Amino acid sequence: MNRLQGKCALITGGTSGIGLETAKLFLAEGARVAVTGTNPKTLGPAKEQLGSDATVISSNAADVAEQSKLAERIRDLFGKLDVLFVNAGVVDMRPFGQWDEAAFDRSFGINIRARFF
Repeated sequence: MNRLQGKCALITGGTSGIGLETAKLFLAEGARVAVTGTNPKTLGPAKEQLGSDATVISSNAADVAEQSKLAERIRDLFGKLDVLFVNAGVVDMRPFGQWDEAAFDRSFGINIRARFF
């Protein structure tokens, strides 16, 4: 089926796991797809797995300035955006007493702040 034929999609956190599998499904359904990630170990393999029909972009979802650059790049690439899958996220499981400011800022930045901006 081609339920997403002619649609343009951005998947943040799309270079591994659920995001990567979603990108594969969106491509199979006819969408033009861009995915983002920050891990150099997953960026290259994602590009190989998704092929030339997808755009893989190194972008930190927690960085507002990078989000602005990403928005410009998506505008240049697609002109419009039909689907936004805000998938980027982290889980930091540690006892309450072991949290520090850096861990909080990272978790909050990716899981909350990135979605807001």
